[in-house]
Amino acid sequence: MKITVIGAGRWGSFIAWYLDHIGKDVSLYGREDSSNMKRFRETGGNGIIQLEKTTKLIYDLKEIEDSDIIIISIPSQKLRDLMEELREYSLKNKIFILCMKGIEISTRKRLSQVVSEYVDYSNRIAVWIGPGHPQEFYRGVPNCMVIDSLYEDCKYYLVNEFSSELIRFYYGNDLVGNEIGAAAKNVIGIAAGALDGMNLASLKGALMSRGTREVSRLIEGMGGNPFSAYGLCHLGDYEATVFSKFSQNRKFGECLVTGEDYNKLAEGYYTAKAMVALGEKYHVDLPITQMVYDVCYNERDPKDALAQLFLREVKNEF
Repeated sequence: MKITVIGAGRWGSFIAWYLDHIGKDVSLYGREDSSNMKRFRETGGNGIIQLEKTTKLIYDLKEIEDSDIIIISIPSQKLRDLMEELREYSLKNKIFILCMKGIEISTRKRLSQVVSEYVDYSNRIAVWIGPGHPQEFYRGVPNCMVIDSLYEDCKYYLVNEFSSELIRFYYGNDLVGNEIGAAAKNVIGIAAGALDGMNLASLKGALMSRGTREVSRLIEGMGGNPFSAYGLCHLGDYEATVFSKFSQNRKFGECLVTGEDYNKLAEGYYTAKAMVALGEKYHVDLPITQMVYDVCYNERDPKDALAQLFLREVKNEF
């Protein structure tokens, strides 16, 4: 089995390290002039992990033609551009795995739907999602994750091949719910960071409860299983997103309130915009998502936005 990981950011590089760690033949692709690939060339590490010498660094996408499995871990809004690049290569009978979370803003499509527009029918598409941070995995802290696909044989094959003492994989059974739930948790992470910035961390319990309920309504509206929101794709990922110091979305939300600059990727910023559009399309009320959207895109004061949540019409909890 030959595997290529596309994307040398913190998740892509961790995945390459992990798969090498469990004995797979792994290459990591990145642009030759990228700062991440430069660091790996010079030091073998990126400040989070140290790659083994058995992990090959590649800079030409044509080399992925020899891979059996292609794992993609890049910013969600750049996925379509990548798939346009991959069109010129002979990619058949491959497994594409998306280890990334988001919704395409321009089309409101799930990421697996974007990939399906470009790949040959002989290929299979799967998603790899769930809680954890590369920093914690690398120091040996285990966690549970999910692999889901429309293709049952592909899903079972990947879970059996990739499971280890470090990551216990579960079989997903709701691709819509798992993709939407995974993307939406980053929006909740921004809201959690805003609460931290306002010294209102005690409200995180309510945020988690109501946030999960909100996302479950959207999943159901889109034809998925609403209970998926209570699984590893969403609620199960809250500790890593809502509380962890490593959560980039939580930190982004905190900086929104405190006025600090934040220059790292926070996928929830883009997902909030896509989710608001999905809520309108499927007639689903998404008050927390709307609050995050208003703060991010309409420059609304976070305290005012939070106050409006509490002044909403009183409803039954369920």
